[in-house]
Amino acid sequence: MNTTTRTSTAERLGRTLGRGWRAYVRGERRASIWLVSRGVPVAGAAVLLWTVKLLVLGLLFYAAFWLALLLVFVMVVAWIARNSDLGDELPEPEWRNGPAGFGLYTYDGFRVDPHVQDDEL
Repeated sequence: MNTTTRTSTAERLGRTLGRGWRAYVRGERRASIWLVSRGVPVAGAAVLLWTVKLLVLGLLFYAAFWLALLLVFVMVVAWIARNSDLGDELPEPEWRNGPAGFGLYTYDGFRVDPHVQDDEL
């Protein structure tokens, strides 16, 4: 039996996300300390950092809105294309006897080939 434990994919993903979050918090703390060292009040630095966070969140929502709108548009176009009768073409004219004699008639009974009335007499 192997005594070493194996790290699951979920655990690796969780650790990676945790490291990323800690790095973000360290960077935010460094930015706050840098702003305070430049003479910005602590409350002002916090407000500025929150403003940046809200702007990034707003940009993400803006992009998500347009992507969702594009997805809805594509779905509507696909639904219209699926339900349209583009593939149903009219039947071809056929040769048959009709009201104006033997000739080329459409599906609704109109003769489309040129004919002379005198030939029928």
